[in-house]
Amino acid sequence: MGEVLITSALDGLLIGVIYGLAAMGLTLIFGVMDVINLAHGPLIAVGMFGVYLLFTFLGINPFVALLIMAVIGLLLGFFIYFVAVNRVIDAPPLSSLLSTFSVNMMIIGVGTALLTTSSYNVEYSLGSFEFGFFRVPGARLMAALAALVVTGLLYLFMYRTRPGKYIRAVADNRASAELMGIPSTRILALAFGIGVMLAVVAGGLIATILPINILAGGSFELKSFVIVVLGGLGNPLGALFGGLILGLIEGLVPVVMKTTWVPVIEYALFVLILLVRPQGLMGAKK
Repeated sequence: MGEVLITSALDGLLIGVIYGLAAMGLTLIFGVMDVINLAHGPLIAVGMFGVYLLFTFLGINPFVALLIMAVIGLLLGFFIYFVAVNRVIDAPPLSSLLSTFSVNMMIIGVGTALLTTSSYNVEYSLGSFEFGFFRVPGARLMAALAALVVTGLLYLFMYRTRPGKYIRAVADNRASAELMGIPSTRILALAFGIGVMLAVVAGGLIATILPINILAGGSFELKSFVIVVLGGLGNPLGALFGGLILGLIEGLVPVVMKTTWVPVIEYALFVLILLVRPQGLMGAKK
């Protein structure tokens, strides 16, 4: 029983890292511009199918395809920001919700028309690795390591580069940042672009380990909301922490009870955190 628990916990942590990366894009956008991006799920699906199509039709290694999708995700984020978000960023919250929900529906509509809702698989394998009694598929281990690398690069960008410091300054006080000569519109576009890029990359990583369909991003969007509440809205590293918690729940709960209890426990925890510590486990008290 002990070996089963450890194996399940490690397996959950590996998928939890990817969940955390998926949530980082959502929490970064909210933390910088107070916009809840309801197109987050479909953008994850864009990453899934981008990697699938590049691998299936062009033969590009999925982890190399991630680099291509990262660039596409960044540019797509810029486009969505200037077309759908920039004009409503200072409007009442409902305006930005409706705007990003419109993007959500357009992506889902086009994706469903082109790809239907059938399931697809990226037929890619790296064998498996054994660590004592723990065996993990190579692709899952590689995906988790890639998610950690992206998280590390995000941290370095935010805290060691000038654009990253500009993003944090605008998030802290946009008016003061503008008085200091920081071009807030471009910085907000950059933050939104990075948030979309993180969602797309996370979707690409998910495609290497799980079956995908055009609606699959919706479930990961819901998980992302749970994660950002656990870790603290606006806290990208908190999102990683929340992802690990969610991954542990999904790894350990099926060992002791039916799998159908997993979402019940996840959303019960979601409500509990909202009631007890609404700023999240790693959020600062106001």
